[in-house]
This record gives sequence, C-alpha cells and structure tokens, in this order.
Amino acid sequence: MCPPGAAKPAAPAKARATIADVALAAQVSKATVSRYLNGRTDILTPDMAKRVQEAIASLQYRPSPMAQALKHGRTRLIGLAVADVTNPFSVAVLQGAEKACQAAGYLLVLFNLGNEAGRERDAMHALSAYQLDGMILNRVDTSAQLWQDAQLHGKPIVLVDRFQEGLDADFVTVDNPGVIQIAMDHLQQQGFDEVLLVTEPIAAASSRTARQQAFARYLQSQATSMQGSVWESTPDSANAIALQQQLQQWRDKALQAGRHPAVLAGNAVASLRVATAVHALGWVPGRELGIIGVDETDWAALVGPGLSTVAQPTDALGQAAATCLIERIQGLQSPARIVELPGTIIVRGSTKSPNH
Repeated sequence: MCPPGAAKPAAPAKARATIADVALAAQVSKATVSRYLNGRTDILTPDMAKRVQEAIASLQYRPSPMAQALKHGRTRLIGLAVADVTNPFSVAVLQGAEKACQAAGYLLVLFNLGNEAGRERDAMHALSAYQLDGMILNRVDTSAQLWQDAQLHGKPIVLVDRFQEGLDADFVTVDNPGVIQIAMDHLQQQGFDEVLLVTEPIAAASSRTARQQAFARYLQSQATSMQGSVWESTPDSANAIALQQQLQQWRDKALQAGRHPAVLAGNAVASLRVATAVHALGWVPGRELGIIGVDETDWAALVGPGLSTVAQPTDALGQAAATCLIERIQGLQSPARIVELPGTIIVRGSTKSPNH
C-alpha cells in the first residue's frame, strides 16, 4: 500500500493485440484474418468476415503501419537531406516539403549534411538501411557520385536547388537568372551603377554558379551604364575582416569615380555576412551604399532601414520537390523534369536611391 500522498504505481500496460489474438477470438486461422485485413473479404464466408470484424473491434486490434508498409514494399517515409539546416533557405524548403508529405500521407525524415560531403554518403545509405521510399536531396558535394547505389535499388531522388550532372532525376529550383535580373533591374532603376556580388564559394553549388553567370551577362548587356565585380565569402573570421576591408576599398574607389555602389548578396548567408560587415564599419544600408539580397529572412526587415530582398518561393519549392518525388514513388515514368519557380522582390530602405 502506498504511503499517504505517494503516487500509486502505474497499472501494467495492456499488451497490444496481435493477429493471433484476433484469430483465436474469431475461431479462424491467422491467414483468414490476414485476408480480411487486406480486403480479400470476397473469398471469406459472411460468417467468417463478421466474426473477424467483431474480434478486431472487441480487442481494439490495430495493424502495425510499419509492418504493413514493409509487406507492400513501401514505408511512406521520405528523406530530405539539406546541405545546411542553419541556412534559412533549408528550413523554409523543409516546411514546404512537410506540407506536401502530410497531405499525401507520408512522413518526412530530415538529414542535416552540415556542408560535409561525408554526411551525404550516410544520408544516401539511409535510403536502403531505413527503407525510405525516396529522397529529396540538396547536395553538398556535386563531384561525388553517391546517388548511384540509390538508383540501382530503384529509389527515386529529386534534387532541389543544386543540379547534378549525370543524375536522371527531377530538379526543382528557383529561376536563378530571373532572380538576378530582378535584383539588378531594381538597382539600376534606383540609380546604382557599381555592383559587388558577394557570394559563398561559387564552385560548390550550381545555384551560385548560375547566379554568378547571370550577373556577368547582365553587366555585359549594360556595359555602358553599370559595372560590377564578385567577392567570394567564407565563414572564417579572417575572411570576415577581409570582407570589411574589401567593402571599404571597393566603396572608396567607386565614390572616387563618381559612381553609386550597391552590394548584391547571393543568398541569405551572404546577406548576413554583408550586414555584419556593414555594421562593423559603422555604415547604414541605404546611406553609405545600397544592399539587396537573394532570400527573404525573418531578420531582413530589422537590418537598418530594412534589407531589400528577392524572395525565393521556398515553401513552393519544398512542396514541388515532395510532390515530384511522391509521383515517382507511385510509379510515374517520364523523362526527368526541371521545375523553375520565379522570385519576388521585396523593396525596403537598403536600396533607397542614392540620388535622394
């Protein structure tokens, strides 16, 4: 007996009913119960079917979803491997993918690659080890062909944001040239004519390459009215100081030439590094220089007078990637598809016209 005020011991958990329990209660074989559960009531007598139905209700029997899935070769589990979960882009894509998975009755399993190629190998191994039905992949290392084993096992893959040469898979991405076009058009309309593209290392991702190439093409088409250059940024502290120095020297040179400088940050990570460097220099976006970034973030509106951005449709990208993958899992046979979605500009004070 428990002492006064003490918690009573919990009652033993009731054992979960099994097919054997149902068969015993209904006085039929386990094979008969299995046929009933699989919808094969056409080969059962009405009396048998009724007894099995009543036994299931009485025992509150529930089939194991995992066992059922494995029996039919499907677990309804989808993997999402993102290059860097600390990147706001990854989180937003995750949320979109999760919506589409929930709507279709799938569960999403997240793999954070942490920008480490070795962890990408682990994620691909999980396709078979954990019986995932397929994978949405935001690649880290596009040089390593880690996806071949997955294809050999018939596991579909959908790429998001970063393309992979040689992989016959659907690819979902923002319209990268269009995003740069939107940003550069806005800067030009505002009167900026000297633009510095600050980006994470370009060679590491096809999306960065596409944006850098679109930037170069834009400058070439506007050679008489705009000039520009590129700065590749890394996360180490030495590079952070170097970015401050680069911004200072680049701005001084532009002003001496009578030009109006603006920074185009290639993604949310680059935008944060630029905003940090500008703050360290004691500058205010939209006053000492213009700034526009690719990717909308929760903090963009809080940077100085607000950071202008070209927002990627991250939620839609995630939903589109999951939808493409589910279609493949369910048997869609067609050539690999490329889904490109447009960006949307959000104008704030960081791109205030330098002429005002």
